[in-house]
Amino acid sequence: MAIMAMAVSQAFGHAFWIETSPSGKKGQAQEVRIFFGEYADQDISPLDKWFSDTKAYSLTLITPGKKEIKLNSVPGTDHYKAFFTPETDGVYTIVLQHTVKDVYHGSRLDYHSSAVVQVGQRSGGAAATTNPNSILVHTTPKESYKANESITLQALLDKAPAGSKEVEVVAPNGWGKTLWTDSTGSASFTPIWPGRYMVEVAVTDDKKSGDHNGTPFKRVWRCATYCIEVSE
Repeated sequence: MAIMAMAVSQAFGHAFWIETSPSGKKGQAQEVRIFFGEYADQDISPLDKWFSDTKAYSLTLITPGKKEIKLNSVPGTDHYKAFFTPETDGVYTIVLQHTVKDVYHGSRLDYHSSAVVQVGQRSGGAAATTNPNSILVHTTPKESYKANESITLQALLDKAPAGSKEVEVVAPNGWGKTLWTDSTGSASFTPIWPGRYMVEVAVTDDKKSGDHNGTPFKRVWRCATYCIEVSE
């Protein structure tokens, strides 16, 4: 029982997140890094400690022209990494999705993460509808936000604004703040420190039940993350 409790705690406390530069250059390779762990605690899970089949995540690049390209990942030190080379200007969207093969404590676990890369000045591909994930949180694509300036984010659930949802914002030093979205799925915060902020939204649907890989589940837990770069 203690082992099961530990597994459930890890499954719900941990998340995927994507790190990449928010700006890129046409014809120049862009590195994408995928981490798994607890961002607030600066706890990055070693690759050999990723639970169940989390290493089998899918990673897809969506070009400004809405072409979908599967990205292959290779192991790094404490993360996986992938590369792509932008061919045109515009906004490139990177999406990660993984439904864990095992059911934990009656819950099916659905992980999501995304990132956007602005190449040049064209805004093609910037619409949130470009992202196919069933749950996501995003901001307007920008090379860098500035400290002490308000940032507005939006959460979407099943392609619709996710109103009255709790959103966690974690600063580079581990400081956290809880936001609540309005009827449009939007919320705002003002970053104090420069660095990388991670935004996370998670929902549990107790009305969804069924069978997953031969194991019954009573609910579906979905989580999405998004990183924001903040400069001084």
